[in-house]
Amino acid sequence: MSGTFVGMPAFPKAAHEAVHNETLRGNLRHATHTIRAKRATAVAEVSDWAELREAGKQIKDHTLRHLDHYLVQLEESVMAAGGIVHWAADADEANRIVTDLVRMSGETEVVKVKSMATQEIGLNEALEAEGIHAYETDLAELIVQLGKDRPSHILVPAIHRNRGEIRDIFRSEMGEWGRPAPEGLTDTPAELAEAARLHLREKFLRAKVGISGANFMVAETGTLVVVESEGNGRMCLTLPETLISVVGIEKIVPTWQDLEVFLQTLPRSSTAERMNPYTSMWTGTTDSETADGPQTFHLVLIDNGRTDTLADEVGRQALRCIRCSACLNVCPVYERAGGHAYGSVYPGPIGAILSPQLRGTASEIDASLPYASSLCGACYDVCPVAIDIPEVLVHLRERVVQGGVVTQGGNKVKLKPARGHAAERAAMRAASWAFRHPGALRTGQRLASRSRRFHPRTLPGPGKAWSGSRDLPPVPAEPFRDWWQRTHGGKDTGK
Repeated sequence: MSGTFVGMPAFPKAAHEAVHNETLRGNLRHATHTIRAKRATAVAEVSDWAELREAGKQIKDHTLRHLDHYLVQLEESVMAAGGIVHWAADADEANRIVTDLVRMSGETEVVKVKSMATQEIGLNEALEAEGIHAYETDLAELIVQLGKDRPSHILVPAIHRNRGEIRDIFRSEMGEWGRPAPEGLTDTPAELAEAARLHLREKFLRAKVGISGANFMVAETGTLVVVESEGNGRMCLTLPETLISVVGIEKIVPTWQDLEVFLQTLPRSSTAERMNPYTSMWTGTTDSETADGPQTFHLVLIDNGRTDTLADEVGRQALRCIRCSACLNVCPVYERAGGHAYGSVYPGPIGAILSPQLRGTASEIDASLPYASSLCGACYDVCPVAIDIPEVLVHLRERVVQGGVVTQGGNKVKLKPARGHAAERAAMRAASWAFRHPGALRTGQRLASRSRRFHPRTLPGPGKAWSGSRDLPPVPAEPFRDWWQRTHGGKDTGK
C-alpha cells in the first residue's frame, strides 16, 4: 500500500495522543452518534434487512470464490464497450499506469471522484511528483486536501473537522488552489457549500481528464457504478474527455440482479438514505463529442495484496467490504481515537483487519492494528455483508503473536512472531499445557480458590496497565469440578 502514512506511530501511542484532544473527541462523538442513529432508523424501515444482508454476503463470497472467471468476463465486457483494461499488481505499477495515461493526454491537471483505492496507492502524491495536479472534488476530500490533512473516515473524510475549522481552511487555502473563498465567509453549511461549489466549478469546466474509483463493477456488461450524495462525482464522470477508473479487483459483482442488493444496503448503511441521490453508471465510451461521458475510458484493476488476502480462509471475508463505514460509526475505539490513529486510509474496525492483510504485519503500526478493538462485536452487528470482524481480529492477533505461514506476493512464507509478545506467547503455551493435563489444571484451580484471600486487586508489572481500568474477576470459593462432585456426587442427572 501507499507510504502516505509512513512515520506514524503504532496505534497505542497514536490513540493515547488522540484521546487527549477534546475538540477531536467532541467532533467525532457528535458526528458518529448522529450518523448511527439515522442509520438505525433507515434500516428499521426494511422488513427483510436480514435477508438482504445474507444475500450480500452470499453474492460476495460466490464472487470471491470465482474471482478469476468474473475478472476475465469483466475485461471482455469493458473492451467490447470501447474501454481499455490495465492490470496492476501493486501500488507502484498502478501509479505508473495512471501517470503515463495522463501524460499521453497532454494534460497537467485532473479532477478526481472520491476514491479509497487512489488514496490507498498514494496516487495524488505520485501525480504531483510528475508535475500533474490532482484536484479532489468531493466536499470532504476537498477540505482534507486544502488543509494538507489526511482522511480520517471512509464516508466523511473530514469528520474530525468542525465548521469553524473548515471556514478557516477555505479562507486561507482556497486562493492558492484556484478561486478564493468569498469575502466574509461564515461557518454556516450553506455558505461553505456554496464556496466549494464556486471553487470547483471552474475546475470541472476546464478539466480534460477525470479519475475515479468505483463502488461496483458488473461483470456481465462491463458497467462501473459510483454512488454519491453531492453530484461532484457525476461532473467528473461526464465532462472530461478521458476517464481513468482505478478499482480494486474485489469490487466486482456478477450481474445486474446482484447489484440490486447492494444498491439497497449501501445507502442505508452509509448515509442512512433509502437510495443515493446520485447513482452514476457508465459502460465503455461515448461515440459523440456532444454526448455525456468519456470518449476514452481506461480501467485500472489493482491487486495490491488482495489475492494474498483471498488466500487466507479466515481473513478473506474482509474483501466483502462495500465501504459503507457503518462499523466506524458504532465502534467505541474509533469514536475516541479517531481515524488518524490507525495509520491507514482504511480506519476503524474494517481498517484494523484490512490494512494488516494488504500491507502485512511486519511494521509496528500494522502489528498493532488487530489490537485496536475491544471485541465488543458492534461492528459485526451492523455490517451489511456480515463480515465477522472480531473473528478476523483474533485470527490476526494470533498471526502477530505466533507468526506462521501466510501468502505474500503469491508465495507461501513463514512469518516470525512480532516483537514484544514473548510474555503473551509464554502464557498461551502454559494455558495450552494445563488444558492438556486435567490433573494439573484441577490442582491449580484448587490452589487458586484456597489462596484467593491473598490475591492482589491489580496485576503486577506489565499487567498493571490492563488491570488499571478493569476489575480482576474474583476467584470462586471452590472450582466447578469440586462443586459438581459435592452436589451431584459426580453422577449424571439425566438433564
